[in-house]
Amino acid sequence: MADKKLWGGRFKEGTSASVEAYTESVSFDWRLYREDIAGSQAHARMLARQGVLTSEEAESLCRGLDQVRDEIESGAFQWKAELEDVHMNIEARLTGIVGPVGGKLHTGRSRNDQVGVDFRLHVARRLGEWSELLAGLVAVLANRAAENQETLLPGCTHLQPAQPVSLAQHLLAYACMFRRDHQRVADCLKRVRVSPLGAAALSGTTYPLDPASAAAELGFDAAFENSMDAVSDRDYVVESLCAGSLIMAHLSRFCEELILWANPQFGYIRLPDAYSTGSSIMPQKKNPDICELMRGKTGRVYGALVGILTLIKGLPMTYNRDMQEDKEPFFDADATVRASLAIMADMLAEIVFVPEAMERALEAGFLNATELADYLVGRGMPFRQAHHASGACVALAESLGCGLADLSLEQMCKAGADVENDVYAILSYRAAVERRVSPGGTGPESVRRQLEALRLWISERKEA
Repeated sequence: MADKKLWGGRFKEGTSASVEAYTESVSFDWRLYREDIAGSQAHARMLARQGVLTSEEAESLCRGLDQVRDEIESGAFQWKAELEDVHMNIEARLTGIVGPVGGKLHTGRSRNDQVGVDFRLHVARRLGEWSELLAGLVAVLANRAAENQETLLPGCTHLQPAQPVSLAQHLLAYACMFRRDHQRVADCLKRVRVSPLGAAALSGTTYPLDPASAAAELGFDAAFENSMDAVSDRDYVVESLCAGSLIMAHLSRFCEELILWANPQFGYIRLPDAYSTGSSIMPQKKNPDICELMRGKTGRVYGALVGILTLIKGLPMTYNRDMQEDKEPFFDADATVRASLAIMADMLAEIVFVPEAMERALEAGFLNATELADYLVGRGMPFRQAHHASGACVALAESLGCGLADLSLEQMCKAGADVENDVYAILSYRAAVERRVSPGGTGPESVRRQLEALRLWISERKEA
């Protein structure tokens, strides 16, 4: 049996060793020590302001907590599983340093609102790091797009050649995804930065606390509105993991394309050696393992999200011990998201694009068929009729083993296309891209405007 707990006054016997091992959380929640100490110091100072503690007592507690933090960060601190969690370990050591006044720190507070403060602070800090990494990745995408405004490649639907686009437009599409992720994280942070400190166990407390002042000291945007909701809310963890899951989904989609593009049958890119691996038996292989692992690790983050949703779906008010299981999934997902964003940005900065291979690929798939249809519309033909005539020209060219631009005027006319010599100019792939003048499209002017807007957004993020 373990020694009596700090909460053990009602119990005659200690918990069994198997229960100790089953219920302890210090093996993973020690990561919250910075937040736990900051929250305790804010709580102590607030108690002094409210006259619950003397200023001398609060100062003693804060100095003692500083010493505890120094011991943890120097490696001198001894974490004890029998003390269950990060909170009890720190409080026990604090009392050992400052004496009986250490027992006053928990006045007007429960582990329920304490863990809520700690975890919210931790999640907020990590989401801030996600934001920085997302902005960094968007900046790399903008730089690579700016370098490749003149590079053309087949744009696909259904993974089949569809229309020619600029590589810049393709990369900017991913920049849009990750910018939305950044916005989503920022929005999520509004609900993470709400302090539950002062809710106590579930019903508040008889002490004259000032939750708003403690919240402000800790950098929260607001304090809780309802004490029962404050200690039972884990929506912020779910929202954070939703945002993380979408980040990984977008990374996974990008990885899928990079894997395809690195295949010699495409040959659009050359992966840097530092982000590739070889084969144990085939000397020629250069495998896109980093992209494959990132695609695979997406499932880990999805799993964390589903785990938390399953955790909370049947919980009654208010705090339940089930909630101890909210931290490890987030810790794992956070490590995956941060590493993936950093690696993708570094890898993308070094990837070598091969414009010649991309432009060769334009020759397969009749990517200028829509140009022919639009040309016929410009000559007064209804679009549905023009679509049919262009399709007939494609079928003829396919049967002859040539491209649309290789058909004669007579052959196109027999297929139903009313054309003249100027048709050949519009069948050029580069002309097809340059003719895309609509906002947001792949035309050069549109791409320039997209880049300008993105660079402004990046600049504003840096200033913020």
